[in-house]
Amino acid sequence: MPERDIFANFERIRREMDELFGGVFDRSLAPHRRAGFSPRVDVSYVGDPPRAIVTAELAGIDVEQLDLEVRGRELIVSGTRGALDAAEGRVYQQIEIEHGPFRRTIALGADVAADRARATYDDGVLRVELPLVAPERQARAVPIEVGHQRSADAGDDDDPTTVERGAR
Repeated sequence: MPERDIFANFERIRREMDELFGGVFDRSLAPHRRAGFSPRVDVSYVGDPPRAIVTAELAGIDVEQLDLEVRGRELIVSGTRGALDAAEGRVYQQIEIEHGPFRRTIALGADVAADRARATYDDGVLRVELPLVAPERQARAVPIEVGHQRSADAGDDDDPTTVERGAR
């Protein structure tokens, strides 16, 4: 069973707090729109073969506008969603479909083999399968080096001034 990362849910909690409180704390009269958005993701683990599966909602994004990168225990999904209908002169009553650039870093709870990762994109859903790296179960001996240790009082035996100080 892979190790569970205790920080994996912080991004989800932050998004939920943003949704819950929305613009409550932004009291300015000017319309405020943050740049980009953060797509929703699910992360799960399966055992046969052992792998992490990351699923992201990316409706309306051209696959050519997506980039994936694995860095250690993180999967980075980035790209751009263009405006769905950018007709000039249109007056909107409501805008909820977010667009613009995004970059989402997804924490993984286990080490993965990035070179064997597979990704598919179908109907606006990105699915990334990342094979888990089996932890090394075999014990390994660690050699111990024996070196010359010196304390602050003893000094170096080869130093003649140290011998004289020690002889007093």
